[in-house]
Amino acid sequence: MNILFSITVLLFTTFSLFAQEEPEVESEGNKGKIYFYWGWNRGGFSNSDITFSGSDYNFTLKEVVANDRPTSFDAKTYFAPGSATIPQYNFRIGYFITDNYNISFGIDHMKYIMKQDQTVKIDGEINNSGTIYDGTYSNDDIQLTEDFLQFEHTDGLNYANIAFRRFDEIYEIFKIKISLTEGLGVGILYPRTNTTLLNKERYDEFHLAGYGIDAVVGVNFSFLKYFFVQSELKGGYINMPDIRTTNSESDKASQDFFFSQIMVVFGASISI
Repeated sequence: MNILFSITVLLFTTFSLFAQEEPEVESEGNKGKIYFYWGWNRGGFSNSDITFSGSDYNFTLKEVVANDRPTSFDAKTYFAPGSATIPQYNFRIGYFITDNYNISFGIDHMKYIMKQDQTVKIDGEINNSGTIYDGTYSNDDIQLTEDFLQFEHTDGLNYANIAFRRFDEIYEIFKIKISLTEGLGVGILYPRTNTTLLNKERYDEFHLAGYGIDAVVGVNFSFLKYFFVQSELKGGYINMPDIRTTNSESDKASQDFFFSQIMVVFGASISI
C-alpha cells in the first residue's frame, strides 16, 4: 500500500481518538449553515494491475507504478478563473444538518500518471496489432516504452463524491476557532484518460469509469466569523472497470488501487 495512504489511515485514527477525548468549546452552533471551499492537493497511489482488452489483444500489466503531477506554482494559473482547474484541486459545498454533522458534495481533481519506461510483468495475448509486441505472455517482463503504452488520467482522475462528516470545535485562541472534522464519502470516477496503446490512435476524452470510497480527517481554523483554512488527509479505494483507451468502444482498460491525498483548502460558511 502506498506510504501516503498508510500515513492517512494512522492520522485518521489518531485524530478521531483526539476528537472523542477533548471537551468541546461552546459555540454559536452550525446547524443551518452552508459552507464551501477550494484548494489544492498532492496525491499518492498504490501499485495496481491494469488489464487492457480489445478485439486483437487481452493482457494484464502487474504492479504498475504511477504518480501525481503537481502544477508548478504560478499565481495566474492557480487563481485566474480561466486556469484555476488546471492544478490538482479540491472543491466542496456542504450543509450542516445539526451543529456537528454535515452532508456535502465535492470534486477531487487528481492526476494519475503511469511511470514511463518502468519494467513490469505481463500476462495475456497481443495479436494482429502489426507491432513487435505480438505474442503470448506468461508472467514475462516488459518495458513500458512510449511506443507500447502511454497511460494517464491527467485531466484528470476526477472523483465526484458525496460525504457525511462530523465537525467538533475543540479550542479557541485569539478569536481563531480550531476544530476537527472527519467523515466518510462515496462517489464516481469520471476521468479524462490520455492513452496511446500499441499502434492505435491516441484517445483523450471524459468517460464514466467506476466508483470510489474514502475516509477523511481534517483540522479547521476559522476566523473573522465567516472564513476558514482547512488541512485534510484523505485516503480511499478506487475501482474503474470501464476505462476508455481508444476511439473504438471495444477497447477498454480496468484497474483498482488505493489513493491518498493531503490538501489545503480555503473557504467560508454562512447561515441561511
